[in-house]
Amino acid sequence: MTLINESHDSLPYIDAEPSARARAGAEKLIASELSPDHVSTIHPSIPAFPDPKFSPLIQQEIERKAAGLPLTGIDLSRYEAPEPPTRSGPDATPNLEEWRQTLQKAYTASSHLTMRRDNLTLLEENGKNAWLIGNSQLEDILRGLEKELAEAKEAAETVNKQRKMAQEANQGELAGLEETWKRGVGAILDVELAAESLRMQILEQRRQLAQQHAR
Repeated sequence: MTLINESHDSLPYIDAEPSARARAGAEKLIASELSPDHVSTIHPSIPAFPDPKFSPLIQQEIERKAAGLPLTGIDLSRYEAPEPPTRSGPDATPNLEEWRQTLQKAYTASSHLTMRRDNLTLLEENGKNAWLIGNSQLEDILRGLEKELAEAKEAAETVNKQRKMAQEANQGELAGLEETWKRGVGAILDVELAAESLRMQILEQRRQLAQQHAR
């Protein structure tokens, strides 16, 4: 639904192409009605855009992307196989805390590799079918959009053909009305000229009569 329910129909199929001078004059009149900031200002009929409401994490990521900063915060080393703690000497007592941390990292890496193996297995078994089904769905959507586009083009062509037929059918009547208008304007001008000439004659006769009475 349009914001402004107006129709400015023209007669492009029977009207002559305007000259460069006429077009420049029309553009000058249009520019005089526009505000100086019409290019950068949204039309008042268009509603204002709602303020986006992002979560703090999304907002942080948007600001990072806008600033061109690299992606940080994800420690990829936790998924790598850890090295066992080194002893300071052959008879040194092992550090249990270091071994505990190493065991936790090894468990994390093992879980990551297990999940990755499971995902690759699922992808190998079902990935092809899922890909084909996805492509089929996208093709259905594309066919639907192409059909809507073709219907819209056909409707636009039908409207243009109807407008052309209506304008060409009324071309003779419009030409006759324009010629009648021109003759009417010409007749009015002729009457005004004749009235002005008669007025000047009356003034001249009055002036002559006034001169005769003065003698």
